[in-house]
Amino acid sequence: MSDETKVTQEYGGSQIQVLEGLEAVRKRPGMYIGSTSSSGLHHLVYEIVDNSIDEALAGYCKNISVTINAGNSITVTDDGRGIPVDIQPQTGRPALEVVYTVLHAGGKFGGGGYKVSGGLHGVGASVVNALSQWLQVRVHKNGSIYEMKFARGAITQEMTVVGKTDHTGTEVTFQPDPEMFDTTEYDYEILHTRMREKAFLTAGLRISITDDRGETPVTDTMCYEGGIREFATWCNRNKTPLHQDVIYMSGMKGDASAEIAIQYNDGYNELLLSFANEVNTTEGGMHETGFKTALTRVLNNYGTKAGIIKGDDKVSGEDCREGITAIISVKLTEAQFEGQTKTKLGNAYIRTLVDQIVNDQLATYFEEHPQTAKVILEKAMMANRAREAARKARESIRRKTGLESGQMPDKLQDCNERDPSLCEIYIVEGDSAAGSAIQGRDSRFQAILAMWGKMLNVEKARADKIYGNDKLYPLIVALGAGIGEEFDIEKLRYHKVIIMSDADVDGAHIRTLLLTFFFRYMRPLIENGYVYSAVPPLYKLKRGKTERVAYSDEQRDQVSAEMRGESGAKVDISRFKGLGEMDPHELWETTMDPEKRTLRRITLEDARRADEIFTILMGEQVEPRKEWIEHNAKYAVNIDI
Repeated sequence: MSDETKVTQEYGGSQIQVLEGLEAVRKRPGMYIGSTSSSGLHHLVYEIVDNSIDEALAGYCKNISVTINAGNSITVTDDGRGIPVDIQPQTGRPALEVVYTVLHAGGKFGGGGYKVSGGLHGVGASVVNALSQWLQVRVHKNGSIYEMKFARGAITQEMTVVGKTDHTGTEVTFQPDPEMFDTTEYDYEILHTRMREKAFLTAGLRISITDDRGETPVTDTMCYEGGIREFATWCNRNKTPLHQDVIYMSGMKGDASAEIAIQYNDGYNELLLSFANEVNTTEGGMHETGFKTALTRVLNNYGTKAGIIKGDDKVSGEDCREGITAIISVKLTEAQFEGQTKTKLGNAYIRTLVDQIVNDQLATYFEEHPQTAKVILEKAMMANRAREAARKARESIRRKTGLESGQMPDKLQDCNERDPSLCEIYIVEGDSAAGSAIQGRDSRFQAILAMWGKMLNVEKARADKIYGNDKLYPLIVALGAGIGEEFDIEKLRYHKVIIMSDADVDGAHIRTLLLTFFFRYMRPLIENGYVYSAVPPLYKLKRGKTERVAYSDEQRDQVSAEMRGESGAKVDISRFKGLGEMDPHELWETTMDPEKRTLRRITLEDARRADEIFTILMGEQVEPRKEWIEHNAKYAVNIDI
């Protein structure tokens, strides 16, 4: 990182600005970390790592290490300047104490500490402290090691010098509070994936992650001098690229900078990952808009100039992005985040900057690499023809089925309620299971759609094939919102789309096929939290006239012990072979009654990770799928996709 990227050399207490207190965090943790589920637990690590990333972005940190310790505490260490330890003027307290005990205290609010900052809200350290059973921070600075300790946000050891040092940096160790979280067990792969992403986004930064919980530590060190170029290559590693080199563009204006990397593959799906100050902007924003507009313009201009596009023929934005893997990373001083989850970038001038970079540099690249330009343009033209074929197929089917008149599929048993927010639809495989569901449901608000046989694998099909598919088409009609570019969430007829399949390998396959379809052609369904997986029981336990069910082997053993009691009476245990053999009342009581059922919401916490798994499991290449199955076979009994 060059000296030009560095900002104020001295990082001291005067640059820490206090905005408000910390009281509400433990009362409403979800407001600060999203939720108290596994995602919130992992978010604690991201907040601390983001503080170290800020040091790297400012040009002062080269190495970051993350360790999951025995007992699921976390240690994050960096070699940055070290958190300030001098007196913070507004409070008269050491800046280190302020950073960890006062919400919205940090060098991110115009105090000159950072030019750009990766944290969303600047609440990182204090929120992690508030939600930790205990936290210890050590700062190497000014030749001394300063230590401070906390418990649930309260100071248990004032800042103390505990030794001498010959380097600078910060080390934070914290234990998430079991009173605050549903689970306190960290998932190494989730953290590994996020740390890899951070390493890609900050070229040259070395990030290591270690899991010390097992007998043999698991560790990986990631450093990518090629930055987002290598990110694009990584995303395409299980795909077949159309061109070997990654197209890279970058530029800056004032304090704002942008870099873009693109590489096309021979698939049909678009993977567009955008970041602002290293925050994954999953809802898009101005940088994505600028990229899409310029990409479409450049391809059409080049195609017309080269004589590949004739007359008024134009390729649409969707055509231009078929098979693309694109990474967009922008950095700016005052990022404005919008949207439901604060992951949509709203700064309008970034759209102009990205548009200009792509418009100028991609056009130049095409002039210098006409063969690559031709391959990309031909793919867009083929997508254009397929889209036209899909339109004709859609119109043909509409005429045949009376779709325009609102005629519903034969396999749909609809509900009486018409307010989508109150309606739910169960997608059930097989007529026998559907029969039980129809008889057992509450018809006021629960609709049942029967599917039969194996669905089309949409990973290997274009939209025109999907409209003509007799398995998928009833689902498209029943949901009522269309697919692909035409998908309109406002027209969705049910706000709970529940996949109810058997708890076996066939059921998991059907669920995977459906999720692949939703992921590719109705992604807003998942992004808005409308897709669920029902959790049917695995076992029925019977003692005399008493019957109970269990949803796991562990619960089976627990319930069996409870039913045997002191007497040790015999308990008959039978495994449900499938939904079809459950009586309607059993299906209602265990799997469909909103008061008693368990539903797993399907989320897209990480679109790239999901894209990767779908590609491996459902794509053309056999070797990556074989490797994945071999690696994950030991988890097969617990897989919940």
